[in-house]
Amino acid sequence: MRIFTIGYEAATQNELIAALQGAGVTLLADIRAVPLSRRPGFSKNILANGLREAGIGYVGLKALGTPPEGREAARKGDQATLERVYAAQLDTAEAALQAAQLRDMAAEQPTALLCFEREPGGCHRSLLVKAALPEAEVVDLYP
Repeated sequence: MRIFTIGYEAATQNELIAALQGAGVTLLADIRAVPLSRRPGFSKNILANGLREAGIGYVGLKALGTPPEGREAARKGDQATLERVYAAQLDTAEAALQAAQLRDMAAEQPTALLCFEREPGGCHRSLLVKAALPEAEVVDLYP
């Protein structure tokens, strides 16, 4: 199984879509706890519409997002706190259900995980891949 990851920091919606299309991604899994953005084109409904027009599906998996304390730790570069907070999030029943759904979707079609951070190493999406998709080949995309 292959899983793609992508962050939209410093990107436009068109650049993000072009990167997804170039990699053959057919489904974007939005793993933001709060799927809203101050960046134009990246709030949930606007993003989903743009993706649909480009032939890419969209699914929101909010339970796989990072709680506020984890987002603050990520902004500060506090990886230890981010890992602790996110591990607790992944232990919730809703996150476990959505992680199983993510595994099924990724097994069926080329799927990318979306979050804000450009660099996957400072983002919870890398932690999610390690926890929920440890066998997956990871391809990090950069719009």
